[in-house]
Amino acid sequence: MATSVAMFAAAGLLLSGCSASAGEDSGEKKLTFMFRGGEDEKKAYEKAIAEFEKANDIEVDVIVTTADQYITKLKAAIAGKKVPDVFYINQGDVQSYVKNGVVKDITEYVEGSDTIDLDNIWEYGVDSYRYDGKLVGDGAIYALPKDVGPFSFGYNKTMFEEAGIPLPDKDTPLTLDQFVDISKQLTKDTDGDGKTDQWGTGLNVQWNLQPFVWSNGGDWLNKDRTKVTVDTPEFAEALQWFADLQNVHAVTPSVAEAQTLDTYQRWMKGELGFFPVGPWDVSTYEKLDFDWDLIPYPVGESGKSATWVGSLGIAVSNGTEHPEEAVKLVEYLTADAEAQQSLVDAGIQIPNLKDMADSWVEDSTTKPANKEEFLQIVNDYGRGLPANNTYNSEWYDELFTNIQPVIDGKQTAAEYLKQAQPKMQAFLDAANQQAGIG
Repeated sequence: MATSVAMFAAAGLLLSGCSASAGEDSGEKKLTFMFRGGEDEKKAYEKAIAEFEKANDIEVDVIVTTADQYITKLKAAIAGKKVPDVFYINQGDVQSYVKNGVVKDITEYVEGSDTIDLDNIWEYGVDSYRYDGKLVGDGAIYALPKDVGPFSFGYNKTMFEEAGIPLPDKDTPLTLDQFVDISKQLTKDTDGDGKTDQWGTGLNVQWNLQPFVWSNGGDWLNKDRTKVTVDTPEFAEALQWFADLQNVHAVTPSVAEAQTLDTYQRWMKGELGFFPVGPWDVSTYEKLDFDWDLIPYPVGESGKSATWVGSLGIAVSNGTEHPEEAVKLVEYLTADAEAQQSLVDAGIQIPNLKDMADSWVEDSTTKPANKEEFLQIVNDYGRGLPANNTYNSEWYDELFTNIQPVIDGKQTAAEYLKQAQPKMQAFLDAANQQAGIG
């Protein structure tokens, strides 16, 4: 049975078989699975789902979108009451989708399953889709993880070797001072035209501030997620250090230089010494003209590395006509060894299964050499992004809305955070009120 791939037309959402499971004239059960991804992920899923169809005598219509279109298309499907039977869910959408009855409680199915072992799936991944009505992380299971995404830290090994700088230790993190010192050594004019064309690093504040705040002892929220906590010396010190990379130390491209060519492209061209690396980058990075590897994140006052772990979940529609089959597909995509191998071989994620990850780390034929760093993040020092466990992200997004003057050196971090905290708190209070918390 061939896997059918449905696409989105510009005129709108074309779902031939959603939760209504239309088109089952032959009596064969049909499911729809909607996800987002590039060509590598699409090919891996086509291969995996073809095997699922043959083994289970179930037809699966695959609906794929680009990453930037996915949420818009999914929300259109929800509004039109044409929710796919099985679909990707973001961590931050768990509370609202549960409250609005979009996703099914699959606890009974998966905890009583004889086809998966929840203990062999990353605990962080499973817990990301638990919700007890108040806090994410506890309670019933509303999805299983498609993956976990440890946001690691990479370095350009070739650049270090050409500069005669000793390679960073994969087991001992750099201090912030050491990181700045090495970045200064790597920042230079390599072609003699008087313009800097190589930098120590180039970090995006929205995705890379978190590791340095956490490592410095700061955080966004209190433990019960009712109070914003950004207006603290620890948080301000980390944000100021981040801004000083450009304005004081000049080890990162300026805003104008980043607009000419963003830092991701500069890393790809071999112009940056340090840059974040996620598992989803690995297949793309195979094409790089330089050698690279992973190291722990540089550490602040706590002396411990910190970073975030992302995840995508795979959920079942509350309105599916075939819940058992839909859950079986979720279990297959999450925990079937062959399906996981297809996704891992595509270079888009680490193994979802702990025992498979242990053997994957030992594979010296594929990059990065220090794959163990990905697992260290999942097992030890990674955390969820601050907005993943709240009803919505408006409070969190507010921090970055007007942060540019700090990054440009026109306002101090402490001044900005004092202004931002009450605005963030107002959004958080509204979110918690929507969630029925407090």
